[in-house]
Amino acid sequence: QVQLVESGGDLVQPGGSLRLSCAASGFIFSRYWMTWVRQAPGKGIRWVASISMDGGRTLYDDSVEGRFTISRDNANKMLYLEMRNLDPEDTAVYSCTKDTPPYKTRGPGTRVMVSS
Repeated sequence: QVQLVESGGDLVQPGGSLRLSCAASGFIFSRYWMTWVRQAPGKGIRWVASISMDGGRTLYDDSVEGRFTISRDNANKMLYLEMRNLDPEDTAVYSCTKDTPPYKTRGPGTRVMVSS
């Protein structure tokens, strides 16, 4: 059974930083591209970033390129999202998934709120 558990969300001021984590179990983690998605209040799920099976390739939405860094630790089945220079537009629930759109299987998410 696939399990994905995110953590690290918090209230942060604009310009601040956070590191999100996702603990994965129930599947062979190293055999999947992994993805972070987010859902802002009142909006749909939006792709944020993806990372290849070995971590050698990363992809980012234009809105986070240069500010967010996705990484993974296959030995410990962990996925990370380092977020810098946060903006109120980044306020959302962030979830990790191994799926392609529509990202049906994902964790419950961790809430990030960017506000002064």
